[in-house]
Amino acid sequence: MSKPSPTPPPLLTVRSAVILLLGVVCGFIIGALTYLAGGNTAASVLAGLGASGSSVMFLHKAIG
Repeated sequence: MSKPSPTPPPLLTVRSAVILLLGVVCGFIIGALTYLAGGNTAASVLAGLGASGSSVMFLHKAIG
């Protein structure tokens, strides 16, 4: 009888998933606020993407 194969490691750790989720939430909030302030869709998407990337980098450093 063969041994059952070990379960593969998860694709993302819990820490990585939390950091990415919070980054997406921050980007969405900043994008929505930018859209409400000016009504320009392109500018709000760019602001949201920039905020998302910046917050992921910040949270990576802040969450040990």
